[in-house]
Amino acid sequence: MGEEPDESAVAPFKRRKFLASAALAAGAPTAVAGPAQATVEPAGAAAAEAGLAGLGTAGLGSVAQLMAVPEDSRGVAWLRSALQVAVGLELSTIPPYLCGWWSVKDQRSEVARMLRRIVGDEMYHLGIVCNLLVAVGGRPQIKAAAPVYPGPLPGGVRAGVTVYLSGLTKPFVRDVMMAIEAPEVSLARSVASPTVGEFYDGLLGAFRAVRPDLSTREQVTQHIDSDELRPVRSLDDVEHAIEVIREQGEGTDSSPTDSFSDDRPAHYYAFGEIYHGRELRETDDGWRFVGPPVPFPEVRPMAPVPVGGWRNTPAHVGGLLFRFDAMYSTVLDSLDAAWAGGGHRTLGAGIRTMRGLEKPAVELMETGLPSGRGTYGPQFRALRRPRR
Repeated sequence: MGEEPDESAVAPFKRRKFLASAALAAGAPTAVAGPAQATVEPAGAAAAEAGLAGLGTAGLGSVAQLMAVPEDSRGVAWLRSALQVAVGLELSTIPPYLCGWWSVKDQRSEVARMLRRIVGDEMYHLGIVCNLLVAVGGRPQIKAAAPVYPGPLPGGVRAGVTVYLSGLTKPFVRDVMMAIEAPEVSLARSVASPTVGEFYDGLLGAFRAVRPDLSTREQVTQHIDSDELRPVRSLDDVEHAIEVIREQGEGTDSSPTDSFSDDRPAHYYAFGEIYHGRELRETDDGWRFVGPPVPFPEVRPMAPVPVGGWRNTPAHVGGLLFRFDAMYSTVLDSLDAAWAGGGHRTLGAGIRTMRGLEKPAVELMETGLPSGRGTYGPQFRALRRPRR
């Protein structure tokens, strides 16, 4: 648990806002660790005309190039490439949040319910960006976008932030969960980021400028926890969808409890309540974590997954790891298939398989490491089919 850190270190990475600072770089493509890359369908001559000739299949390694394209040159090809980046970003949040949730022993606890809700939200966000991508004639490449942990979030920016998999601890909440969701200006702090919603604002601005025809073919309708994923049919639908992603994750610039459906705090502030051990309240001095206690739960002590994954494991642990990764790969395959014509039935099958991941994950989290320092946990490795 350790000492309370300087709050200015709580939010070193702005997921929703990071691309503006990337665009201020020298103009060269941002490097990304190999395993975290995902291919993007080539945009051809249209992409070259839009200033995207350098993207090709670089995809998530070229976020600086995306944002460096002049706003009046951001066409449909730009939207497709940017939305594939969004697919990778939304997907990358789910495994660390699942590990935190599954590690909580009492699943009826306030913290467990909070984490479960956030996992559902992130699945919903992934569905939204997939629907947006197929609406403009693209096809989500979800399995190809699956990152390897530990590592950077897709895009290769903010190299100082490493996303890793672990059981729930206060450092994990601070350094991974809060870092991923941090807004450009936290209402509970006075530290501002130099950018304001650049990535999703850029996406929305391009949609408004281009006004592309939106196809509902191969979009998916599905209940995902308390949310309903629906096709985007109009620019109003696009605006609503992007605002849902931003407000559920980081909150609005007026209140951390503003949302489309209820007064639950946005993800960043929910994680802050877990970290600070107090609910967020508005005071005469601004928003502060000074409300009723939020007890930190008893957790399974899953150790951080090391670089390269668990090595030299006992046979039964190796079997659990393979079983988990095979099921996780099936989930990713189902998601790919859902937006390639499989529709809600295929997506529903993928969601059911994802729920089944909890059992082998918990078994791993209850198996001690030989060192005695914590337990194993899932690695979330996507198994690739061998090429013929």
